[in-house]
Amino acid sequence: MAESRDDGPVCVVTGAGEGTGGAVVRRFAAGGYRVAMLARTEERLKRFADEIPGARGYPCDVSDLDHLTATLDRIADEMGAPEVAVHNAVGGGFGPFLEADPTHLERNFRINTTALFYMARSVVPAMIAAGHGAIIATGNTAAHRGKAHTPVFAPTKAAQRILCQSLARDLGPKGIHVAYVTIDAAIDTPWTRPRLAPDKPDEFFAKPAAIADEIYHLAHQDRSAWSFDVEVRPYHEVW
Repeated sequence: MAESRDDGPVCVVTGAGEGTGGAVVRRFAAGGYRVAMLARTEERLKRFADEIPGARGYPCDVSDLDHLTATLDRIADEMGAPEVAVHNAVGGGFGPFLEADPTHLERNFRINTTALFYMARSVVPAMIAAGHGAIIATGNTAAHRGKAHTPVFAPTKAAQRILCQSLARDLGPKGIHVAYVTIDAAIDTPWTRPRLAPDKPDEFFAKPAAIADEIYHLAHQDRSAWSFDVEVRPYHEVW
Protein backbone atom coordinates (compact mmCIF):
# COMPACT_ATOMS: atom_id res chain seq x y z
CA MET A 1 0.00 0.00 0.00
CA ALA A 2 1.27 3.48 -0.84
CA GLU A 3 2.46 5.67 2.00
CA SER A 4 0.12 8.35 3.25
CA ARG A 5 1.11 11.98 2.94
CA ASP A 6 -0.26 14.78 5.07
CA ASP A 7 1.59 17.74 3.60
CA GLY A 8 2.22 19.16 0.16
CA PRO A 9 -0.09 21.02 -2.22
CA VAL A 10 -3.29 19.44 -3.53
CA CYS A 11 -4.06 18.63 -7.16
CA VAL A 12 -7.45 17.36 -8.33
CA VAL A 13 -7.68 15.27 -11.51
CA THR A 14 -10.91 14.19 -13.23
CA GLY A 15 -10.94 11.16 -15.50
CA ALA A 16 -8.24 9.28 -13.58
CA GLY A 17 -7.94 6.21 -15.81
CA GLU A 18 -5.28 4.02 -17.37
CA GLY A 19 -4.24 6.65 -19.90
CA THR A 20 -3.54 10.37 -19.54
CA GLY A 21 -5.46 10.80 -16.28
CA GLY A 22 -3.55 8.12 -14.42
CA ALA A 23 -0.26 9.43 -15.78
CA VAL A 24 -1.13 12.94 -14.57
CA VAL A 25 -1.88 11.57 -11.10
CA ARG A 26 1.50 9.79 -11.00
CA ARG A 27 3.40 12.86 -12.26
CA PHE A 28 1.93 15.25 -9.72
CA ALA A 29 2.37 12.73 -6.92
CA ALA A 30 6.03 12.39 -7.94
CA GLY A 31 6.27 16.18 -7.75
CA GLY A 32 5.19 16.20 -4.12
CA TYR A 33 1.46 16.79 -4.53
CA ARG A 34 -1.36 15.07 -2.74
CA VAL A 35 -3.70 14.11 -5.58
CA ALA A 36 -7.48 13.80 -5.41
CA MET A 37 -8.56 11.41 -8.18
CA LEU A 38 -12.06 11.49 -9.67
CA ALA A 39 -13.38 8.62 -11.77
CA ARG A 40 -16.45 6.45 -12.05
CA THR A 41 -14.61 3.18 -11.39
CA GLU A 42 -14.10 2.72 -7.66
CA GLU A 43 -11.92 -0.38 -8.06
CA ARG A 44 -9.43 1.49 -10.23
CA LEU A 45 -9.31 4.41 -7.81
CA LYS A 46 -8.56 2.02 -4.95
CA ARG A 47 -5.76 0.40 -6.92
CA PHE A 48 -4.23 3.76 -7.79
CA ALA A 49 -4.50 4.90 -4.15
CA ASP A 50 -2.72 1.72 -3.07
CA GLU A 51 0.06 2.28 -5.61
CA ILE A 52 0.63 6.05 -5.61
CA PRO A 53 1.87 7.92 -2.52
CA GLY A 54 -0.39 10.82 -1.59
CA ALA A 55 -3.22 9.84 -3.97
CA ARG A 56 -6.80 9.51 -2.77
CA GLY A 57 -9.77 8.31 -4.78
CA TYR A 58 -13.20 9.93 -4.98
CA PRO A 59 -15.73 7.96 -7.06
CA CYS A 60 -17.66 10.49 -9.13
CA ASP A 61 -19.48 10.73 -12.44
CA VAL A 62 -18.73 14.32 -13.43
CA SER A 63 -21.90 14.48 -15.55
CA ASP A 64 -23.81 14.47 -12.26
CA LEU A 65 -23.12 18.11 -11.51
CA ASP A 66 -24.56 18.08 -7.98
CA HIS A 67 -22.42 15.06 -7.10
CA LEU A 68 -19.37 16.71 -8.69
CA THR A 69 -19.87 19.85 -6.59
CA ALA A 70 -20.36 17.81 -3.41
CA THR A 71 -17.25 15.76 -4.19
CA LEU A 72 -15.12 18.86 -4.74
CA ASP A 73 -16.40 20.31 -1.46
CA ARG A 74 -15.46 17.07 0.26
CA ILE A 75 -11.97 17.16 -1.24
CA ALA A 76 -11.44 20.70 0.06
CA ASP A 77 -12.61 19.63 3.53
CA GLU A 78 -10.57 16.42 3.68
CA MET A 79 -7.41 17.32 1.76
CA GLY A 80 -7.39 21.10 1.49
CA ALA A 81 -8.06 23.53 -1.32
CA PRO A 82 -6.55 22.37 -4.64
CA GLU A 83 -3.77 24.50 -6.09
CA VAL A 84 -4.04 22.67 -9.44
CA ALA A 85 -7.14 21.30 -11.17
CA VAL A 86 -6.85 19.11 -14.28
CA HIS A 87 -10.04 18.31 -16.20
CA ASN A 88 -9.31 15.15 -18.14
CA ALA A 89 -12.73 13.44 -18.01
CA VAL A 90 -14.16 13.15 -21.51
CA GLY A 91 -17.46 12.28 -23.13
CA GLY A 92 -17.25 11.10 -26.72
CA GLY A 93 -19.07 9.26 -29.44
CA PHE A 94 -18.71 9.25 -33.21
CA GLY A 95 -20.95 8.68 -36.20
CA PRO A 96 -22.74 10.40 -39.10
CA PHE A 97 -25.04 13.29 -38.26
CA LEU A 98 -28.32 11.60 -39.19
CA GLU A 99 -27.41 8.55 -37.10
CA ALA A 100 -26.24 10.52 -34.07
CA ASP A 101 -28.22 10.45 -30.84
CA PRO A 102 -28.92 14.08 -29.82
CA THR A 103 -28.90 13.08 -26.15
CA HIS A 104 -25.22 12.24 -26.53
CA LEU A 105 -24.54 15.86 -27.47
CA GLU A 106 -26.14 17.03 -24.23
CA ARG A 107 -24.28 14.40 -22.22
CA ASN A 108 -20.94 15.37 -23.77
CA PHE A 109 -21.54 19.04 -23.03
CA ARG A 110 -22.07 18.18 -19.37
CA ILE A 111 -18.91 16.08 -19.15
CA ASN A 112 -16.56 18.13 -21.32
CA THR A 113 -17.70 21.70 -20.73
CA THR A 114 -20.25 22.19 -17.96
CA ALA A 115 -18.35 19.97 -15.52
CA LEU A 116 -15.25 22.11 -16.16
CA PHE A 117 -17.30 25.23 -15.41
CA TYR A 118 -18.52 23.71 -12.13
CA MET A 119 -15.06 22.52 -11.16
CA ALA A 120 -13.57 25.95 -11.80
CA ARG A 121 -16.31 27.60 -9.74
CA SER A 122 -15.43 25.26 -6.86
CA VAL A 123 -11.66 25.73 -6.85
CA VAL A 124 -11.22 29.34 -8.00
CA PRO A 125 -12.21 31.24 -4.83
CA ALA A 126 -9.43 29.60 -2.78
CA MET A 127 -6.97 30.13 -5.64
CA ILE A 128 -7.84 33.83 -5.78
CA ALA A 129 -7.39 34.10 -2.01
CA ALA A 130 -3.99 32.39 -2.28
CA GLY A 131 -2.95 34.53 -5.26
CA HIS A 132 -2.02 31.53 -7.41
CA GLY A 133 -3.32 28.33 -8.96
CA ALA A 134 -3.64 26.46 -12.23
CA ILE A 135 -6.57 25.01 -14.18
CA ILE A 136 -5.72 22.81 -17.15
CA ALA A 137 -8.04 20.96 -19.54
CA THR A 138 -7.01 18.21 -21.92
CA GLY A 139 -8.46 18.38 -25.41
CA ASN A 140 -7.85 17.22 -28.95
CA THR A 141 -8.11 18.40 -32.54
CA ALA A 142 -11.91 18.25 -32.34
CA ALA A 143 -11.64 21.47 -30.31
CA HIS A 144 -10.32 23.21 -33.44
CA ARG A 145 -12.29 21.64 -36.28
CA GLY A 146 -15.34 19.48 -36.85
CA LYS A 147 -15.24 16.41 -39.06
CA ALA A 148 -18.15 14.54 -40.57
CA HIS A 149 -18.27 11.92 -37.83
CA THR A 150 -17.99 14.27 -34.82
CA PRO A 151 -21.31 16.18 -34.55
CA VAL A 152 -21.96 15.10 -30.93
CA PHE A 153 -18.31 15.52 -29.88
CA ALA A 154 -16.49 18.37 -31.63
CA PRO A 155 -18.97 21.10 -30.59
CA THR A 156 -18.45 20.20 -26.95
CA LYS A 157 -14.66 20.20 -27.17
CA ALA A 158 -14.67 23.53 -29.03
CA ALA A 159 -16.87 24.95 -26.28
CA GLN A 160 -14.51 23.53 -23.67
CA ARG A 161 -11.54 25.31 -25.25
CA ILE A 162 -13.40 28.63 -25.53
CA LEU A 163 -14.52 28.31 -21.91
CA CYS A 164 -10.87 27.88 -20.93
CA GLN A 165 -9.98 30.96 -22.99
CA SER A 166 -12.63 32.99 -21.18
CA LEU A 167 -11.39 31.73 -17.82
CA ALA A 168 -7.79 32.51 -18.73
CA ARG A 169 -8.60 36.12 -19.58
CA ASP A 170 -10.69 36.58 -16.44
CA LEU A 171 -8.53 34.71 -13.95
CA GLY A 172 -5.03 35.31 -15.29
CA PRO A 173 -4.76 38.82 -13.78
CA LYS A 174 -5.83 37.26 -10.47
CA GLY A 175 -2.83 34.91 -10.54
CA ILE A 176 -4.55 31.78 -11.87
CA HIS A 177 -3.02 30.12 -14.90
CA VAL A 178 -5.60 28.50 -17.22
CA ALA A 179 -4.33 26.45 -20.14
CA TYR A 180 -5.67 24.10 -22.82
CA VAL A 181 -3.68 21.10 -24.04
CA THR A 182 -4.59 19.83 -27.50
CA ILE A 183 -3.43 16.24 -27.87
CA ASP A 184 -3.14 15.72 -31.63
CA ALA A 185 -2.48 12.01 -31.49
CA ALA A 186 -3.70 8.56 -30.61
CA ILE A 187 -2.79 8.09 -26.96
CA ASP A 188 -1.01 4.87 -26.03
CA THR A 189 -3.54 3.14 -23.76
CA PRO A 190 -4.52 -0.52 -23.25
CA TRP A 191 -7.67 0.00 -25.34
CA THR A 192 -6.33 2.36 -28.06
CA ARG A 193 -4.00 -0.07 -29.79
CA PRO A 194 -6.39 -2.99 -30.32
CA ARG A 195 -9.34 -0.75 -31.15
CA LEU A 196 -7.90 2.03 -33.29
CA ALA A 197 -4.41 1.18 -34.44
CA PRO A 198 -3.42 -2.46 -33.79
CA ASP A 199 -0.69 -2.49 -36.45
CA LYS A 200 0.89 0.89 -35.74
CA PRO A 201 4.46 1.21 -34.37
CA ASP A 202 5.22 2.74 -30.98
CA GLU A 203 6.13 6.11 -32.48
CA PHE A 204 2.58 6.50 -33.83
CA PHE A 205 1.27 7.02 -30.30
CA ALA A 206 1.62 9.81 -27.74
CA LYS A 207 2.76 8.36 -24.43
CA PRO A 208 0.61 9.29 -21.42
CA ALA A 209 3.66 9.92 -19.24
CA ALA A 210 5.03 12.42 -21.78
CA ILE A 211 1.68 14.23 -21.93
CA ALA A 212 1.61 14.32 -18.13
CA ASP A 213 5.11 15.85 -18.07
CA GLU A 214 3.86 18.70 -20.27
CA ILE A 215 0.80 19.26 -18.07
CA TYR A 216 3.01 19.35 -14.98
CA HIS A 217 5.30 21.84 -16.74
CA LEU A 218 2.34 24.05 -17.62
CA ALA A 219 1.19 24.11 -14.01
CA HIS A 220 4.62 25.40 -12.97
CA GLN A 221 5.43 27.94 -15.68
CA ASP A 222 6.80 31.27 -14.53
CA ARG A 223 3.95 33.77 -14.58
CA SER A 224 5.97 36.07 -16.84
CA ALA A 225 5.69 33.49 -19.65
CA TRP A 226 2.42 31.58 -19.37
CA SER A 227 1.12 29.46 -22.25
CA PHE A 228 -2.54 29.01 -23.10
CA ASP A 229 -2.92 26.91 -26.27
CA VAL A 230 -0.46 24.03 -26.13
CA GLU A 231 -0.38 21.31 -28.80
CA VAL A 232 1.39 18.00 -28.37
CA ARG A 233 1.83 15.35 -31.06
CA PRO A 234 4.28 12.58 -32.00
CA TYR A 235 7.36 13.81 -33.83
CA HIS A 236 6.38 12.21 -37.15
CA GLU A 237 2.74 13.38 -37.15
CA VAL A 238 1.66 15.13 -40.36
CA TRP A 239 -0.31 18.24 -39.44
